[in-house]
Amino acid sequence: MLKKVLIANRGEIAVRIVRACAEMGIRSVAIYTEPDRYALHVKRADEAYSLGADPLAGYLDPLRIVNLALETGCDAIHPGYGFLSENATFARLCEEKGVTFIGPKSNVIHAMGDKTQARDSMRAAGVPITPGSDGNLDSVEQALELAEQFGYPVMIKATSGGGGRGIRRCDTPEELRQQYPRVISEATKAFGSADVFLEKCIVNPRHIEVQILADSHGNVVHLYERDCSIQRRNQKLIEIAPSPQLTPEQREYVGSLAVRAAAAVGYENAGTVEFLLTGNEVYFMEMNTRVQVEHTITEQITGVDIVREQLRVAAGLPLSYRQEDIHYRGFALQFRINAEDPKNDFLPSFGRITHYYAPGGPGVRVDTAIYTGYEIPPYFDSMCLKLICWALTWEEVIARGKRALDDMRLRGIKTTGTYYQQILSHEDFERGVFDTSFVPTHPELLNYSEKRHPSEIALVLAAAIAAHAGS
Repeated sequence: MLKKVLIANRGEIAVRIVRACAEMGIRSVAIYTEPDRYALHVKRADEAYSLGADPLAGYLDPLRIVNLALETGCDAIHPGYGFLSENATFARLCEEKGVTFIGPKSNVIHAMGDKTQARDSMRAAGVPITPGSDGNLDSVEQALELAEQFGYPVMIKATSGGGGRGIRRCDTPEELRQQYPRVISEATKAFGSADVFLEKCIVNPRHIEVQILADSHGNVVHLYERDCSIQRRNQKLIEIAPSPQLTPEQREYVGSLAVRAAAAVGYENAGTVEFLLTGNEVYFMEMNTRVQVEHTITEQITGVDIVREQLRVAAGLPLSYRQEDIHYRGFALQFRINAEDPKNDFLPSFGRITHYYAPGGPGVRVDTAIYTGYEIPPYFDSMCLKLICWALTWEEVIARGKRALDDMRLRGIKTTGTYYQQILSHEDFERGVFDTSFVPTHPELLNYSEKRHPSEIALVLAAAIAAHAGS
């Protein structure tokens, strides 16, 4: 078994990994840059080491992180998500230096990170893919020819893209001419590669992803699906497990496709296979070669500790479960509570948290790294916590989600919490009927007013009385 793990990440996912290590008797090592000196993952890990003053450079320096792991006696590195988690060079460096990378092999990360290579692998494995270019585009003229063949709308995508970046929808030849150089520019800046490809745009699909686990002994299982259709500009907001929109036959089908996809590329560790569904058609979109932000809801419905399985697999142990051992129960929702102002085009709202109270009760889980007095730095992702709710039925999980969102107190910054309450109250969401167009086609849900809870009013009155008494 692993003895000491360096966590090459920050925030709530770093805290999540620290907890899993503690339960398994594994020592944890945190890293941080100056803005994170007082971060929760630094406080919770067994050891913590500074990577300097630059907010981002340390988290993105593969050689420095691997050398630090060696210097501190770590036998493994967990990359979390984001940062270097899907960086094949980082994984390869770990392999060369004799440090276990808690994730798939570097060649698999490279193959799945290259969107055109991933499409080729899936096509060969018999996994359906969306119509698109065979390989990268050579010119805008080639893109125009293919778009005419497939029919508009089409998507121009960065081959090495991810996180909703390096993607543009084009509805006309004129838009395609305009967006082609923009995607190339964005891809070059964000991912260091100018390669792009073209794909038929599936209009208003359901976004369904399947969690898989695989070990080095040839075992591959799926943990059922998550519905990620509630999103804005390709960024997920609310995730659901399992999808209330799939039939048992569809559920079995996408699960089998995900297992086939993972087996075809020799995958090991945790990963996610993402699909687009329209009608009865299913298309492979991409594979995420890491733990997902929304792994929490899969854990809630299956009882499988995904991070624990990651650590076991990395140590060379077989999976704890066979496919026939895995069942799901009830429904789970995850709300990404972002430090953003929904009423101001979701503008980031970084700053000091003046008051934080986490919701609780049956079926409520919070994964976070914030606390009262914590200063949310402006250098990283705006997500400040993940609120997860579980219940036996769809109706009950919606009611529990509303209650938990109402219970939460997070002051000093703007958040997306109240906006999510509006979504939960919409009749289409309540009926479990929605696709990726839900957020953009319901702008009226932003017309809400922030209400003050009686407890907050009492606090304000108490502060005013105290100030008056002291004057």
